[in-house]
Amino acid sequence: MSKTTTGDLRVAVLGVGVMGADHVARLSSRISGAQVVVVNDYVTEKAEQIAAGIDGCRAVVDPLDAIADPDVDAVVLATPGPTHEKQLLACLEHDKSVLCEKPLTTDIETSLAVVKREAELGKRLIQVGFMRRFDHEYARLKALLDGGELGRPLVMHCAHRNPAVPTSFDSAMIVRDSLVHEVDVTRFLFDEEIVSIQIVKPAANPGAPHGLADPQIAIMRTASGKHVDVELFVTTGVAYEVRTEVVAEKGSAMIGLDVGLVRKTAPGIWGGQIAPGFRERFGQAYDTEFQRWVDAVRVGGTTQDYTDGPGAWDGYAAAAVCEAGVASLNSGLPVEVAMVDRASIDGA
Repeated sequence: MSKTTTGDLRVAVLGVGVMGADHVARLSSRISGAQVVVVNDYVTEKAEQIAAGIDGCRAVVDPLDAIADPDVDAVVLATPGPTHEKQLLACLEHDKSVLCEKPLTTDIETSLAVVKREAELGKRLIQVGFMRRFDHEYARLKALLDGGELGRPLVMHCAHRNPAVPTSFDSAMIVRDSLVHEVDVTRFLFDEEIVSIQIVKPAANPGAPHGLADPQIAIMRTASGKHVDVELFVTTGVAYEVRTEVVAEKGSAMIGLDVGLVRKTAPGIWGGQIAPGFRERFGQAYDTEFQRWVDAVRVGGTTQDYTDGPGAWDGYAAAAVCEAGVASLNSGLPVEVAMVDRASIDGA
């Protein structure tokens, strides 16, 4: 793999909207060993504007040309989900590692096709951007569970709250864009697949946009019978809150309490601060995720070399659970998750 004169990994960032622009800034200012050399966006002017602010960076109009560019060593996909399949397959064709923001693709058929194509190559080039695996609190909870101190985990309670969402957000997106993180967290913490899901719709928040089923309650069951429930409330008008509690046979553990500075003031007020948004809550996780990805790819590594780095299979599994979740949202009934057996795909 060729590098810059400094040995940095030369990265193309595709999609420089809110998330992609954050990643460009992250790679340019906080991540060592990487240089953004190409940016792409369907809004050409935005890509050109961002490229102009980075030494040695240029805008490329066609995303597939950006992937094929000989000056690009690796790719970050922050493009809309419907474009991911074609772009991921192009990364595989050109033997380039790619960090793909969720979703892997927008349906289980194309996600499975990507998994199979990568498996045919015999090496893992795809990492999916489930950044919570790199958050310090989730890492500590995972280590605690794996260490066995709490015994067998039995139940997990989660809350996922946003102050607001764009007006384009619909009820299914609460499953596909919000719940998807708890889906991956469940698989990460418990090391097993989710086999069924039910979405319950309580009375809608009067402050939510018309027609948005918010809040929602997701009830999931894992292969060994563990119970997971998730409160999803994306129009609280308050702050960004993500909590996870695992109840096990010998105790319990909770993360996401935002217990930093706690103050007491007159007249009898007790409290602290809640993260206003996802950047404040998970900024460290994104930075750690990207640094480990860059470090591994620079030395010719794959997703196998990351600490719990989620790969294409994890993206496929999340897509399968969310597809069942949307079906349950529409029917109100529990839905079994339909997935192929991982063992049936050599190398997956």
